[in-house]
Amino acid sequence: MAKKNMAEVLVNGKIYTIGGYESTEYIQKVANYLNEMETKLAETDSYRNLSVDEKQLLKNMNLADEYFKASEAKERLEQGAEQKDQEIYSLKHDLIDAKMKEDKLTAEIEELNRKLQEEQRKQTRMSQSALKRKLIKPEYRL
Repeated sequence: MAKKNMAEVLVNGKIYTIGGYESTEYIQKVANYLNEMETKLAETDSYRNLSVDEKQLLKNMNLADEYFKASEAKERLEQGAEQKDQEIYSLKHDLIDAKMKEDKLTAEIEELNRKLQEEQRKQTRMSQSALKRKLIKPEYRL
């Protein structure tokens, strides 16, 4: 099991000892975030007029809002990644199909080239044979 870490943090002017399984640096980062949120809210006039409970409720609402927005963004990113994975799979499949067609067409071209060469050799032999016959037979003139 992971080691539990303890960290002293300053939140809203008070020192707290916080324990958790995250690193002490992370615990400090969370405390700093809470302090930044408090500082930002304290800059507004209306926040200063709220009771302690109302201030805490406002901070909780802001945190929940950020959490839900981050969760929605994460979901959109995951859906986008899944869609990209499906597109990649489809493109790979299309690439394999195209390669198979290319191989088939290449084989057909090679076969046609072989037949063409064979026909050219036949033509050459026939031409040579006809030339030989013409040379062998004397011409008859009337």
